[in-house]
Amino acid sequence: MLKKNFKNVKKEIASLPDGTPVDKVHIRWLIDRNDGAQNYAMRMFEIERGGSIPLHQHPEEHEMFILKGKGVLLKKDGQEVEINEGDVIFVPPNEIHGYKNIGNDNLVFICVIPYLKK
Repeated sequence: MLKKNFKNVKKEIASLPDGTPVDKVHIRWLIDRNDGAQNYAMRMFEIERGGSIPLHQHPEEHEMFILKGKGVLLKKDGQEVEINEGDVIFVPPNEIHGYKNIGNDNLVFICVIPYLKK
């Protein structure tokens, strides 16, 4: 068993699947293989005021829980779905998506992803 506090996990600049850094977005790998997790990774994202994660896709599904803030989930057809504290989101594998902070505070969420089988 493992217990730790998120404040003790290194805060890094987030990047897109192709490695491009994303301005005003930070990630903390809360639980991953380094902790012994063999199936899933748990990450915490913080999108600063005015920040966004542009449209992208990847083969992993992911499950999200919005901890704080107000934002929009961006869809490939240009649709924007408002997201708020307490919302949960499921993004299927390979679905084009993005996020934008539209609030005055950081948009903070937990995102869980499975490790892909090789």
